[in-house]
Amino acid sequence: MEKQIRIEENGLHIVFEIQEDGSFKLLHFSALPFEEDKIVKTTKEAGFNFVELNLVGFDRPHERHGNKFIVTAPGYRMKYMSHSDDRNEKGRILSILTQDPVTEVQVHSFWQFYDGLPVVRMYHRIENHGSQPQTMDYVSTFNYTGIEKEGLKPEDEKLRLWIPHNGWQRELNWKKYSLRELGMDLVQDKEIQRSSNHFHVSNTGNWSAKEYLPMAYLENRETGSSIYWQIEHNGSWHWEIGDQNGHLYLALGGPNELYSHWFKTLKPGECFTTVPAAVGVSAKGFDDSMAALTRYRRIIRRKNQDNESCRIIFNDYMNCLFADPTTEKELPLIDEAARAGCEYFCIDAGWYAKGFWWDAVGQWKESRERFPNGIREVTDYIRSKGMIPGIWLELEVMGINCELARKLPDDWFFTRHGKRVYDRSRYQLDYRNPEVRKYATSVIDRLIRDYGIGYIKMDYNIEPGIGTEYQAENSGDGLLEHERAYLKWLDGIFEKYPELIIENCSSGGLRMDYAMLSRYSIQSTSDEEDYRYYATIAANAPSGLTPEQAAVWSYPLPQGDREEVVFNMINTMLLRVHQSGHLNVLSQERKDLVKEGLDYYRKIRHHIKEAVPFWPLGLSQFEDEWVSLGLRAENKIYLAVWRRSGSQKQMTLPLPLSQEEKEKIQICLAYPSYSTSSFAWNPAAGTLTVELENENMARLFEITL
Repeated sequence: MEKQIRIEENGLHIVFEIQEDGSFKLLHFSALPFEEDKIVKTTKEAGFNFVELNLVGFDRPHERHGNKFIVTAPGYRMKYMSHSDDRNEKGRILSILTQDPVTEVQVHSFWQFYDGLPVVRMYHRIENHGSQPQTMDYVSTFNYTGIEKEGLKPEDEKLRLWIPHNGWQRELNWKKYSLRELGMDLVQDKEIQRSSNHFHVSNTGNWSAKEYLPMAYLENRETGSSIYWQIEHNGSWHWEIGDQNGHLYLALGGPNELYSHWFKTLKPGECFTTVPAAVGVSAKGFDDSMAALTRYRRIIRRKNQDNESCRIIFNDYMNCLFADPTTEKELPLIDEAARAGCEYFCIDAGWYAKGFWWDAVGQWKESRERFPNGIREVTDYIRSKGMIPGIWLELEVMGINCELARKLPDDWFFTRHGKRVYDRSRYQLDYRNPEVRKYATSVIDRLIRDYGIGYIKMDYNIEPGIGTEYQAENSGDGLLEHERAYLKWLDGIFEKYPELIIENCSSGGLRMDYAMLSRYSIQSTSDEEDYRYYATIAANAPSGLTPEQAAVWSYPLPQGDREEVVFNMINTMLLRVHQSGHLNVLSQERKDLVKEGLDYYRKIRHHIKEAVPFWPLGLSQFEDEWVSLGLRAENKIYLAVWRRSGSQKQMTLPLPLSQEEKEKIQICLAYPSYSTSSFAWNPAAGTLTVELENENMARLFEITL
């Protein structure tokens, strides 16, 4: 007789089923209660598998059509062994053991719940308890069939998939799609729907977010329910949505052979741990989902002082020195950064070379042509002005014209087909090699010891592709083990230097993932050079990471007016300030506006670290005329409003308030102080109408609840 395990926890409704033959199924994972009559019974035999695991050399007897990761073998025949249901300091923790009776491969699954949050973090440990080696080429971290089953309307009408496209200078570019727009029209009878196509999003390589963030959001517009996820990995990952005999499924995972050249052979007694993922649900929409995800991200993140203090960083790169620093250029910028109220001053790229430096990086020794008296003169001057000095590094690469790279053996680097891997005139270092890790640590030791560095901008500007073949079963596994070794090395650096701030930068935001961001306290969001476009990236940033980790540039231009300064400042004032620009050549009025913005930021930053985001106008598109981002803390709302080009001078913004809050709130225009911009609160409707007279204006409001 079939037995069900039902869990209701933190707004999550979960149903597992142990079938008569011992097969273990996941029937339900939703914000809404389970309705068993929505299950298409004919799908149960091959569908609803709790885990999809494919081992090489076994038949897949049920029809799967195409490249979909369904009906894997032995995934379809995994049998329930046992489970435990306990609690730890975070919340409920579920452990499930399943086994393939043929190969005796076991899957030990861990689901961590978090008190008060409708989010589960999950991973599997696969163990070979048999007598023969077994080779995996795919394993899911999360596999759920029935994502469409709430409501009555056809799935291609009611479902909308929100995908965060990501790319250099156009990060966090969310788009919404119907299934029809993705080519998944419902044209078969529900009970037999199983097309050869499916929708999938993958990353292959070491830039984890070069095309998409490793997350997405799926909403059911009929029922108001949604499911959202993030894959917590700094390399190759894959998720897909497809159809299978009456239902749609969602599968999340790390690397696999089909898309990322990964497979793994487990000898008897060996084990493998999957890439983790987090999956959440909501019945209250996107903003509610991102609020929960924000709180979850804060829980899994390394505890650190930087995210508590949200100190202000000046970096000399963007629309400023652009990787051409010298002592002469730095000193006046240091003076102005200190006057404005910055607390870190970071010397960006180029400090180690007299001229063109791109293909010669790797030794990280100061250029005396740029710094005649040494870089210590500059870092000491930074400290004399009350700021902590920072410096730019790219410790995962060496340029092809680096003298050290020519002397080192090939086992320091990624290799394929017997040759070092090239990308953009750099070699990729292999962090599996203990000598590489030792060298990287020695560089950080030296910078802290010799220059007094307290902040590192850790950049990464290449894509080495599918991985390395050296001492690896395959290139994909070489890549995975390198990435895990890098994270372990990073953990060691923070253990050694707990006060050190390291910024995660990868040509802007191309490694915006929570394998990295569970370690790093701060993330570069973009290299976008046009402050008007940056408003979209800034407004959308809290969807991809916590506000206090989202570093956004503010770079007042040498030629501009006060509205340009205000727009630049508001881009960053609800997130993490990356101040830049030639502050030393601005007019006094414009300098004062920078200082006013930073002074106000210091007053509110204790709220930023605990606030959750909302979007009165929805997520921003680059073509939008009006953009808005709100942060809600315990008794405050901070609301940024931007107007770009266009003829519309007024915009009405709905605010997420209770009826009681609507009647008693107080609203003030917080920045800039000179503004006479008009605004009106409409308590019955719960909306704020803002008027910005001219194009390319922005305003910041403070709302007391």
